[in-house]
Amino acid sequence: MNTGHVLATALGYFLNPLVSVLLGVVFLGERLTRGQLVAVVIGAAGGVYWAVDLGEAPWIALTLAGSFGLYGLVRKIASVGPLEGLTLETLLLAPAALAYLTHLTAQGVMMLPHEGVDVKALLAGAGVITAPLLCFTSAARLLPLSMLGFFQYLAPSLSFLIAVGLYREPFGRAQAVAFSCVWAALALFSLATRRALGASGGR
Repeated sequence: MNTGHVLATALGYFLNPLVSVLLGVVFLGERLTRGQLVAVVIGAAGGVYWAVDLGEAPWIALTLAGSFGLYGLVRKIASVGPLEGLTLETLLLAPAALAYLTHLTAQGVMMLPHEGVDVKALLAGAGVITAPLLCFTSAARLLPLSMLGFFQYLAPSLSFLIAVGLYREPFGRAQAVAFSCVWAALALFSLATRRALGASGGR
């Protein structure tokens, strides 16, 4: 989004749940009911239509969807708690982050040292916004990956509503088709899941 690829980013987050469903079926042996399968197809159709409308291979979207989908799979099968896992991820990424910041400082483009205390305090406090990752990792361990994947349609859908309703971003035919497919897929997937749980006695 910082480089002007907002549509590609949004498309990636829309495709991410489909990747999670695919990974759940392929690697975890999760089975889809007929209704859930139809929901997947509808959601995929919306993503494909949006990709075609972009007029180019959506590499940014595919990379985003694939990487986060794989992250969900790893968190699903990893035998480590949410807090411990997030701490380990942070420690593993810290050296690379410090090396990058050191490089920026050496190039003279590191802006943080020149900012005021208020900006530095806000940046330090921004770590709190990573707390939802704890909720995500907990959900990844408790829910089927396919169900978790479809819940992830909520965030890009809300972001899309904010972009159109608050920031007045363009709302064309491609966005309308993709948005409609996503919500139709969500509704159908939820209904199919509820029926499946009812048929199995809620197990």
